Amino acid sequence: MAPGSPAARRRAASRLLPALLGLHIFAVAFALEVSVGKTNTVMALNNSNVLLPCTFTTCIGFQDLVFTWYFNSTEMIYHGKIKSKASEPFLVGRNPRVEFVGSTTGKDNNISIVLKNVEFSDAGKYTCHVKNPKEKDAQHNATIFLTVVQKMVEADNTVTLIIVGVVGGLIGLLILFMLVKRVVLFIIKKTQDGKKECLVSSSGNDNTENGLAGSKAEQKAPPKA
Repeated sequence: MAPGSPAARRRAASRLLPALLGLHIFAVAFALEVSVGKTNTVMALNNSNVLLPCTFTTCIGFQDLVFTWYFNSTEMIYHGKIKSKASEPFLVGRNPRVEFVGSTTGKDNNISIVLKNVEFSDAGKYTCHVKNPKEKDAQHNATIFLTVVQKMVEADNTVTLIIVGVVGGLIGLLILFMLVKRVVLFIIKKTQDGKKECLVSSSGNDNTENGLAGSKAEQKAPPKA
């Protein structure tokens, strides 16, 4: 078979496809990932401190990793570097009201920050961006949204309690209706059974009396000798 024949090209393509697929799976498995937790929204009181969580994972480790926090995608509020897993991050630059509270020498690669003395103007989008040179400068980020309020408002559960009460009442009425129905049906059945027994008994007595009267009437006088 000639090297440049269609069959040879098809065979080469069939061998190349699994290799490319394996490389893709390998790249996905070892990709850098950044997370801000299960929810990407945070609410804070005015003039309070708020935690902005962020962690990253990488299966092949990291070297000279760089992480940056941005406010509304443009304003850098914290910039740090991590030499290796054995060392804690060191500060490159930050906003005076931002404090690093994470750690990367433990199990989790925690690069969370705390924003102090929150103001209404601090409400917005905060992005945690990570770059890992060991993964050919792989980059990833995650975003968290901050809402600043004057006071925390407790959820009004009145409507929920009313709905639960109404549903519970309806269920109770339904159960009561079923019990009353069972009792009424039981009483009706007993009454009908009693009537049937009376009818059967009365019919038996009538037949017996008719039979005795007939036998007396049909009796003949004994023949005279």
